[in-house]
Amino acid sequence: FRIHTFLATSTIHVQDKLRRSYDDVLEMAVNAVKHARNYTDDVEFSCEDAGRTPIDNLCRMVEAAIDAGASTINIPDTVGYTVPSEFGGIIQTLFNRVPNIDKAIISVHCHDDLGMSVANSIAAVQAGARQIEGTINGIGERAGNCSLEEIAMIIKTRQELLGVSTGIKHEEIHRTSKLVSQLCNMPIQSNKAIVGANAFSHSSGIHQDGMLKNKNTYEIMTPESIGLKNQALNLTSRSGRAAVKSHMDSMGYKEDEYNLDALYADFLKLADRKGQVFDYDLEALMHFSNLR
Repeated sequence: FRIHTFLATSTIHVQDKLRRSYDDVLEMAVNAVKHARNYTDDVEFSCEDAGRTPIDNLCRMVEAAIDAGASTINIPDTVGYTVPSEFGGIIQTLFNRVPNIDKAIISVHCHDDLGMSVANSIAAVQAGARQIEGTINGIGERAGNCSLEEIAMIIKTRQELLGVSTGIKHEEIHRTSKLVSQLCNMPIQSNKAIVGANAFSHSSGIHQDGMLKNKNTYEIMTPESIGLKNQALNLTSRSGRAAVKSHMDSMGYKEDEYNLDALYADFLKLADRKGQVFDYDLEALMHFSNLR
């Protein structure tokens, strides 16, 4: 088992929250790690608000925690303040300046206050971090935490670039996301990356035409890769003839059973009124058109 200890290290936290000197805080951190080591060899130490901690102080704290026995050092961007180049630079500086850094795994824990948690985490991996802390669907304090399903699919999709892997069962992502959403009573926004309802949805006529010719034109990963069944093209007023024909083909209708031009004209009128058109709508339109 692992014991995870943490202590604030930024100037504002040390002075205004803890109201201690930095040397006092350093001693407290070391004592916490040493105490945890009495129970397990697997001890993680987090420098709370590391993103706003002066780099000299951060290097001192990391070195001292490792010397005290921490096997994992976690670098949180607690208030989501940094940007990727900055956060990646912090991780790189630790690798360059902390002499015993090779004795610990470097972890990151990013918040999403500025929408940077996932990008910051990936920047940290590129700088040498090998653990990312996050949550399913990005749920968490304030604007949330780093979204684990996004991290998992970024690393899977861009593995050649990043040179790392996760061991995550990606095909369980969709089901897990839905479960967490239901248990926490927190709906998932429809346009959320990876798990949103629209993540694999294509409604533009140009996009649908490309998808029908080659799915790779507009999909960099498959719905099946996260445990979804293949997603049909949504029929809206922006859909073209190719998408309508594709739906008719999937229902088993031959081209000589209906007039595509007439059906498409009726489809557009219905789509303008209804928004999304479904297969049963197309069947009704086809039969109505054939009666005229």
